This record gives sequence, structure tokens and C-alpha cells, in this order.
Amino acid sequence: MSVILFDQSSAVATVTINRPDKLNALNADVLRHLWETLLGIQANADIRAVVITGAGSKAFVAGADITELHQNNEQTGRQFAEHGQRVFTLIENLGKPVIAAVNGFALGGGCELAMACHIRFASENAVFGQPEINLGIIPGYGGTQRLPRIVGTAKALELILSGDRIDAAEALRLGLVNRVLKQESLLNDSLAFASSLADKAPLALRACLEATQSSATSSLRDGLDIEARMFGATCGTEDFLEGTKAFLEKRQATFVGR
Repeated sequence: MSVILFDQSSAVATVTINRPDKLNALNADVLRHLWETLLGIQANADIRAVVITGAGSKAFVAGADITELHQNNEQTGRQFAEHGQRVFTLIENLGKPVIAAVNGFALGGGCELAMACHIRFASENAVFGQPEINLGIIPGYGGTQRLPRIVGTAKALELILSGDRIDAAEALRLGLVNRVLKQESLLNDSLAFASSLADKAPLALRACLEATQSSATSSLRDGLDIEARMFGATCGTEDFLEGTKAFLEKRQATFVGR
């Protein structure tokens, strides 16, 4: 059984973590195949948007595989964290919008996986949390860094220090997710949104992602400079000419990624 399922429909790729009997828990095999799948997506110009989800209705990803995690010591623990961080950073820097369709548990590494995606849609039964403190460790796949950037430092500390879980409604209130959807329509609605993004100019999509993400680490002055530079770069593309011409001609633009 493949632990990662890949499907492409038109310009949208769907990546499914496929260990439903283990609540899609992350292990070395999952991370390796996820890395390889993401690299393939990144290199495929025909794919313009991505949806990541988990197999079944119980879990997006319930966390790391504890049996594998238990084997770590100080040295291998650092390597364990760095490997997961590398995979999740690839998602964040894929250059194409990635939507997490969170169905059920998104705990520990599952919450961190969702946060590495650019947009998060949750089913009504979704549950989020960083429960690593209860195992005597801390989040290792980016939770201490991305969660405060999304929900603010105070709330992130409350969740990380307590290990408490929150439901989809609270995640929406905090801004951790963008939308809460019915379980039965979650994937289709996520794919429809991804498809709408895939119709946009791909070079502009990439520039939007890079410029917006730079705001987390740049001063306002530096961020504005990045924005102006990328604005200029997109003005030099064929897609810009097509987009403005289509607007003036009152028709749908056809973007080619040049």
C-alpha cells in the first residue's frame, strides 16, 4: 500500500497521506514519499495548485508515529526534527498555492503540516493541537515558529504549553483555519477553490506567495521593496499583457505562465 496517494485533475494535484489504520501518522516512509511527490509537483509546470489531505474521515494527520519517535536520542531527535522541517518548508516554498483539507485530527505533526500549507480548510469534526508537551518534548516540525505567526504569541504559548486541543470553530475564530466546511463537501470544496487559483497567472501566484511570506521576516521598508521588485517582474510577463488585454476586451484571460 502506498503511503502517499497522488492524483492530478487538470491543473490541480491532490496529495493524500494514506495510513488510515494509523490515523495517517507521519513516519520516515511517509516523509520520504511526501518529499519525492512534492519535488515532482514543483517541477511540473502543468500543476498550478495543490490540495493536501488525509485518507478517511477520522484524521488529517494525528501526529508523528510514536513507535518511531520513541527510538530517538538527543542527536537523532534533532535530525528527526530537521528532516520534517525540511519537508514542510518545501511545502511552504513550493511556489504554488497549497491548500490543506483538514478532515478530523490534526495533532502535533499534523497541525504543523497544515500550518505549512498556505490555506487551511477544516471539516466540522476537525481537531487541532500541539500535544508534544505531554510526551516530554516540544513541537519539532515548525509548530513553535508557525503557530505564533498565525494566531499570535500568547495564544500559541497557551496551546503549546498546555497541549490542549481545539475544535474547528475555535480554530476558525483564532485564524488558524480559513473556512470550516461540512465533512462530506470538504474535499470537493477544497478542490474547487484550488481550481479557481489554478486559473490565475502562475508567475503572479508565485510572486504573491513570496512577497506575502516575506512579511514575516522583513521590516516594512524591506517588504515594500520586495513587493515593488516583484510587481515590476510580473509587469514584464506575457501573462500581464494577456491579463490587462483580456480585461480591456471584456473576456476571460488565458494565462500560460510566461
